[in-house]
Amino acid sequence: MQKEAKPPEFDPGRPAGSALEVLRAVLLSPRRFYVGIPVDGPVREPALFTLLVGAFSGLMGAAVSLGTGLAAGNLGAAEAGITLLQALLAALLSPAFVGVVAAVYLLAIRTFVGRVADFRGVYRISAYAFGAMALAWIPALGALAVTYSLMVLMGFGVRYVYRTSSLTALVTALSCFVPLGVALIWLRILAAGMVAP
Repeated sequence: MQKEAKPPEFDPGRPAGSALEVLRAVLLSPRRFYVGIPVDGPVREPALFTLLVGAFSGLMGAAVSLGTGLAAGNLGAAEAGITLLQALLAALLSPAFVGVVAAVYLLAIRTFVGRVADFRGVYRISAYAFGAMALAWIPALGALAVTYSLMVLMGFGVRYVYRTSSLTALVTALSCFVPLGVALIWLRILAAGMVAP
């Protein structure tokens, strides 16, 4: 029996290269990625990966928003400032957001799979699933990136890290996606209300 190769993990010593390796592995081969990921590894590197992805996505999202506002001729200093503040907050709060996702998933895993998980392991799974958010700044792909992250990648994580059935992984992912999705929609409406005149 051939042992699965250990998937790439984020290395702060080479942030761009290792982040691209992780993104390629988790986005394009999630089964292979999650089969080999050690859940008892460090949390620092996945949290830094999340921060990097959040910063990239926030910066690109702000650039698109500012460019759209500039092209439409309705970009004022206040709107630009709020857009940049939102991007900064999104980047800085991304590790905390992943922590919330991990807490929700930990509760669901313990409910549907059993007491097989701890917060550290679920945080590591969630942080790497957050990699899909690197595409969230693209206007047509934002909602798909969130769904791919919270449903598909986290479903693969639950399925292959905790060696559960596909149905159990799906039920776990759905039970988390609904409240997290509602919370994200509420936050989006709240943020849009800050910008509206």
